[in-house]
Amino acid sequence: MSVLQSLLVIVALIAASAFFSIAEISLAASRKLRLRQMMEEGDARAEQVMRTQDQPGEYFTVAQIGVNAVAILGGVVGEGALTPFFSSWLELWLSPERAATVGFLASFTLVTSLFILLADLSPKRLAMAEPERLAVLVSHPMAWLTALFKPLVWLFGKLANGVATVLGLPTVRDDRITSDDILAMAEAGTRAGVLAEQEQQVIENLFELDTRTVGSAMTQRDRIAFFYRDDSDDIIRARIAEEPFSTYPVCVGDIDHVVGYVDAKDLFQRVLNNLPISLADDALVHKALVVPDRLTLAEVLLQFRQAHEDFAIIVNEYSLVVGVVTLNDVMSTVMGDLVGPVSEELIVQRDETSWLIDGITPIEDVERTLDLEPLPHPGEYETLGGFLMVMLRRIPRRTDKVRWGQYQFEVMDVDSYRIDQVLVTLVDTAPTASGSSDAG
Repeated sequence: MSVLQSLLVIVALIAASAFFSIAEISLAASRKLRLRQMMEEGDARAEQVMRTQDQPGEYFTVAQIGVNAVAILGGVVGEGALTPFFSSWLELWLSPERAATVGFLASFTLVTSLFILLADLSPKRLAMAEPERLAVLVSHPMAWLTALFKPLVWLFGKLANGVATVLGLPTVRDDRITSDDILAMAEAGTRAGVLAEQEQQVIENLFELDTRTVGSAMTQRDRIAFFYRDDSDDIIRARIAEEPFSTYPVCVGDIDHVVGYVDAKDLFQRVLNNLPISLADDALVHKALVVPDRLTLAEVLLQFRQAHEDFAIIVNEYSLVVGVVTLNDVMSTVMGDLVGPVSEELIVQRDETSWLIDGITPIEDVERTLDLEPLPHPGEYETLGGFLMVMLRRIPRRTDKVRWGQYQFEVMDVDSYRIDQVLVTLVDTAPTASGSSDAG
């Protein structure tokens, strides 16, 4: 065989090896969602690729047989054709023995480099860039080769399954999609410009509904606007004007004895019709949904759906009212910055190294904004104020400071034992292993 003929054979072998490399990587990298979309658009080959992904053993066996057999054959052809050529040329400067050795090394290096570059790296990069499109293109040829090499495929498949069983390795790909997979895809979509940052945040917030407790979204006890059952018409009208809300709890004696709630729409109708307002009227006061404060937001949504309500009273283990929550509160937690006026922001960035944060801000929002690792003593608090109480082991006072990692948390304002404002500052020191606190 002449040198030219040998080079043509090597080119053909490189093309064959590139085909098997593309077939292998494109199948592994193809996404089920994209293949399902292609199938719905009428491409029957996409369905064949999906079936192959469910049982990929024979497919990969054929690909590996092809890649290795072609590479070995390419080495044999290259060594037989190119070594004599290089050796005869090198004999002009080297001894015959040394020229033969260097000629073999030159032949080996050239053929190996061509296979690595043109039969391995380049095809695999192409297959990673367009996995679904290439997977459907090679699906039919790979099916024919699988049928052609059926005996070898069966033999090597059995041997590979035996080795996998002995080593405890899985033989079927797990295609279950987890929340981490979806969040990773959303993050990748944001980096690629497909999703806006706010849209990515909505997706992350949605998955947090199963971990956030209702306390992170409720209106705190000291901010609840409520009526007593025996409030007069004048008091009710004055409170509506002073604190306009959509729903008001109705209590007897104190806020911990809730007998129901009244809808602002019913009150407005009476006002517009010049009718007196009396909360002693059972037709005006509705039965309130009461839920424990340990529920997650996802569980609260389920309670809303089952009870056909959008308002709930939150009580603790001692049956004391700790807050109220509405469907709008839960959805605002999901939508984040996409809803709500700027004046209601709980976290305000003052400059590149400091933030002014309301004490009732959910601790998850603080961790996300400051890009913090989970803070210490998780589960013992739900808000930034609760974190400071746990760290100080007492009720915080103005100028109290807590250091954690690279951040300093300073209490700026306290109102009736409730932390109103906290100044968080990024300090120019390395992260500490634990938090510290000091009182001003």
